[in-house]
Parts: sequence; structure tokens; C-alpha cells
Amino acid sequence: MNATSPAVEPFFRVCRYLYRLPLLAWHLLVHLPILLLLLAVGHVGNRQIGHAALRWWSRWFLRIFGMRVIREGFPLAGGTMFVANHVSWVDIVALHSQHMMGFIAKHEIRSWPLIGWLSTQTETIYLRRGSADSLGGVMDEMATRLRAGRAVAAFPEGGTRNGVALGPFHARIFTAVVAADTPVQPVALCYGDACEAQSIVAYAPRENFMANLMRLLGEPSRPARVCFLEPILHADQQGRRGIAQLARSRIEHAMHSS
Repeated sequence: MNATSPAVEPFFRVCRYLYRLPLLAWHLLVHLPILLLLLAVGHVGNRQIGHAALRWWSRWFLRIFGMRVIREGFPLAGGTMFVANHVSWVDIVALHSQHMMGFIAKHEIRSWPLIGWLSTQTETIYLRRGSADSLGGVMDEMATRLRAGRAVAAFPEGGTRNGVALGPFHARIFTAVVAADTPVQPVALCYGDACEAQSIVAYAPRENFMANLMRLLGEPSRPARVCFLEPILHADQQGRRGIAQLARSRIEHAMHSS
């Protein structure tokens, strides 16, 4: 009987849990405190120490879930806004496995077990949805970081979907990059050999973070591709809507050509 048949998959899922759960516990209880220490040291001295530690920790975190991270292209250095399609919480870890960037995330993530704690340590900018004051503060903070040569990141769709359909990109998120006159680099996130696992990685209906995490921990191994695409170098000349449309088209093309 084929090992991938539905009849034997529950057995293999249990086997994956048996060896992945101890690895996950070790990575969280031993490696995570070391990461946080190195991030703290980096804030005081050389930031590259913490950044390198975060990339290493993130790659191994996904490896425990059976996700082999493959990078295509290269992230721009310095003050750059990275924008990507949004599938699930895995996206943040996948991007951090390649480059340090401060994400814009919904304020609720701050209270999530472990993820919220780690997000704060990795320079996340929190946004209260529906609050004009909060959005204005986020834009100001993003522009400040970009001018200082630090990378920021956002998911212009504004939230997760089913993992397959690419939603419209909200133009307002690009206000800061136009003001700072710094590049935008689109990033296509593709799970599986040809993006066929997007819907598996995405949240199932009424599935919360912990349920999604535990389900993915039992999934078969698959590649997770992080594709850094052609950057948009003159954001001030494109305008917010032009940037949003161009970034979305490049990501969509990359996903469909996988």
C-alpha cells in the first residue's frame, strides 16, 4: 500500500508527532532563550548578531515542521519595505529565516502564546484595526525606520484568506515608503513544489493559531519557497496605487509560474 494513501496517513502523522514534538520543545525551551539573549545583545551592540541568530532559529523552526526553506533571489539591504502574499503565521517565520524585517501585525498577535512574545522582540509594529490614530502612528514609525536604513514588512492583503486566492493590495500601506522614498521589494511565498500546499498551510475555517500549529506539525515534509522578486526602486514616482498594483502583479505572476 502506498505510504501516501488515506488509509496509512494517520499512522505516519502520529509518527511525525512522536519525533517532532520533542524537537519543538527543545527548540522553544533551549534555543529560544538563546535567541532572545542574542537579540538583546544585538540591540546594545552589533545588530547583525541578533539578525543572524533569528535567521538560524527561524529556519530550524520550520524544519521541525517539515518545511525546507528555499530562497530564490536576494533581499535588498538597507531601508526597504518587503511585501508578500499572506497565507498564515508561517509567513513571518519564513521571511525571518532569510532577512530581519519589522512586520506590521494586528495588535491581537501581541497576546498570542510565544508568537506574540517573539514578535515583540523582533521589532514588530502593532496596528489596531479600525483605528485611524493607530494607522497614522504605524505609518510614521515605518517611515522613520526606512529613513534610518532598517527594513520593514507588510502583508498588503490585510489578512489571511484560503491561501490560494490573492486578494487586493491595499494602497494605503505604502504611504510610508512613498514618504521615505525607499524601495519596495515584493516577495512570493510558495508552499509545496508548485504552491499546491497553500490551502493546507492556510487556516482552516474556524481554526485558531494553536490548532493550525498542531495540525501543521503533523504534515508531511514539503518545500517552503521564499521568492524575492524584482524591486520597485522609485516608489515616489509610482504612487501608492501604482506600487500596490505592480507589487501584486509580480507576486501573482511568480506564484502562477511556480
